[in-house]
Amino acid sequence: MGTANFDFSDETVIVTGGSAGIGRAIALEFGAAGATVLTADVREDPKIEGEDVPTHELIAESGGTSEYVETDVSDPAAIESVVEAARDYGGVDVMVNNAGVQHSEPFLDVEQEDFDLLHHTNVRGAFFGTQAAARDMIDRDEPGSIVNTASISSEVAQFGQVQYDSTKGAIKMVTRGAALELAEHDIRVNAIGPGQIATEFTEGWSQEAQEAASEGGEGFIKPVPLGREGHPDDNAGAVLFLASEDASYITGQLLFVDGGWTAI
Repeated sequence: MGTANFDFSDETVIVTGGSAGIGRAIALEFGAAGATVLTADVREDPKIEGEDVPTHELIAESGGTSEYVETDVSDPAAIESVVEAARDYGGVDVMVNNAGVQHSEPFLDVEQEDFDLLHHTNVRGAFFGTQAAARDMIDRDEPGSIVNTASISSEVAQFGQVQYDSTKGAIKMVTRGAALELAEHDIRVNAIGPGQIATEFTEGWSQEAQEAASEGGEGFIKPVPLGREGHPDDNAGAVLFLASEDASYITGQLLFVDGGWTAI
């Protein structure tokens, strides 16, 4: 099969949650495509075993330009700060609202503290990240692209995931609503919907869920048609496509990256 070669030279990209997992893969891919990348995260170092070089340093080692900005996306002021930091590089051209947390708990056992943590991080992060980036683009009278990280949980309910599913459903609607209002400014807003991604197995899933998902979902949820769990890199290409001129007539869409999981 052929491959796509994206060129984001002279463009500045913010990736929230860019220190690890899907965000790290997205940031590295944008760096390889020539973009200046700001990784916005609450921590600088990756948390995957065996990985010890921060994302921005890997991009720099490959000849790219990148900066880490400590950012708690649950705080709109912190998001404003990283967008302001992008002004040093000409302003944000692409905003990837990827940061998020996950926690599994039966519906009747969910505590307000856990509910608030998920909604403040996942929903506020995507909403105010989209808003701050759009304001910067409009102030500079420049077009732009915003890509949010939603989930298969934006469409399909799963046991023990009500509080998480509700955040991802909200991100889907933030994406669609913002796309409608920002279209007149030539700002496109889309989202990816990752499926069972390997890095997420250690973030809030039970051991049983991890084992079931790694085996294609048997005994936990329906199997993945492509026969494997996803990996962070599987999502990076989808984000670059949605952010690129190749997707210039696409906005308000949720692109599932799930190995066919939502097709059955």
